[in-house]
Amino acid sequence: MQAKLVPVDGGSPILITRDVTIVGRGRSLCDILLQQTSISKLQCLIAKTDGLLFIRDLGSTNGTKVNGQRVTRGALLPGDELAFASVKFRVHLGPSVRGEDGQVPSDERTDVLEPRPDSPDEDYEVFDSDQSSSDVRLLSDDSAIS
Repeated sequence: MQAKLVPVDGGSPILITRDVTIVGRGRSLCDILLQQTSISKLQCLIAKTDGLLFIRDLGSTNGTKVNGQRVTRGALLPGDELAFASVKFRVHLGPSVRGEDGQVPSDERTDVLEPRPDSPDEDYEVFDSDQSSSDVRLLSDDSAIS
């Protein structure tokens, strides 16, 4: 997933590449550095997971807002307006840009799982469909569940 913050005032977009990103004006502390006095040294944390962005305000003085509402934490959706004090961004979420080889990055591909072959020695009974309308497999009462 490609995630970026697009400045509302028309500046260059900020790509969010890490799973956890710290936003603020503290030079040695932050991944995204915003040089404005209204921004706290540690303003906000952005977590990228499973195609979503989550934010948590880090006790900033002027707050973190989503769509004009001051928040302490929450999820971001595509098109949301994210504001740190008076600095505003539009949230963009989308598919990753393919690499030079034309492939989607490996961490964004769906893994194909092979079906497990049926093991005849498993401890369960299969009911005949003539006897029951259910296809549920039941363990016997004396079998150990692991």
